[in-house]
Amino acid sequence: MSKQVVILAAGMGTRLARPLPKPLTELRDGRSIMKQQIDNLKFAFADTYRVMIVVGFKLEAIIERFPEATFVYNEVYDQTNTSKSLLKALRASGDGGVLWMNGDVVFDPNVLTRVAPLMDAGQSFVVVNTSKVSDEEVKYTLDGEGFIDQLSKQVTPALGEAVGINYVSAADKAALILRLDEVGDQDYFERGIEFGIQGDGLKFKAVDISDLYAVEVDFAEDLERANELF
Repeated sequence: MSKQVVILAAGMGTRLARPLPKPLTELRDGRSIMKQQIDNLKFAFADTYRVMIVVGFKLEAIIERFPEATFVYNEVYDQTNTSKSLLKALRASGDGGVLWMNGDVVFDPNVLTRVAPLMDAGQSFVVVNTSKVSDEEVKYTLDGEGFIDQLSKQVTPALGEAVGINYVSAADKAALILRLDEVGDQDYFERGIEFGIQGDGLKFKAVDISDLYAVEVDFAEDLERANELF
């Protein structure tokens, strides 16, 4: 079975202040952020994956550039956050687990080769970076068994940051869908994961990629840092 991959790209990206959707922001090597994500998927998974992109803001620009993908439209992209975009994607997905990523993450392709065995084993996970903890980022703690406990921007003290690349197993997907439906329109998808952990006993492993690079591009300085790293 092909690996199912979702890229969340519906938002307006107002903090970066670009005319096109943020995933189409050009990097130093001439590729867009999303093009390097697709290239990373090809590097790690060859032809054993299929990608679904959640679109909203200026969706035609993304659809024109990536005609090989399938698309899900979040028609209320300007009124909802990533929880509802992911919800639409998971409902549209086929049987099996789903790897998803925010459409603004520039990352080392070896991140995907590292997590591939966990995907094959059916283990839900959150990719994390323990080398820094920023106020603006989603942070996490672990429970006594070493699985994700808390996951939000408000976590203190935190062990590190979530980088915006995650996986839900086939066994956990139905529960996560229900929790994403339950959270508020303005919640991030991490809120749904937290609810699933607390209410359904979901086990999300923290996968540390601190030795690799992964930058979520929210501001101009993030883009500069991403261009310096890869």
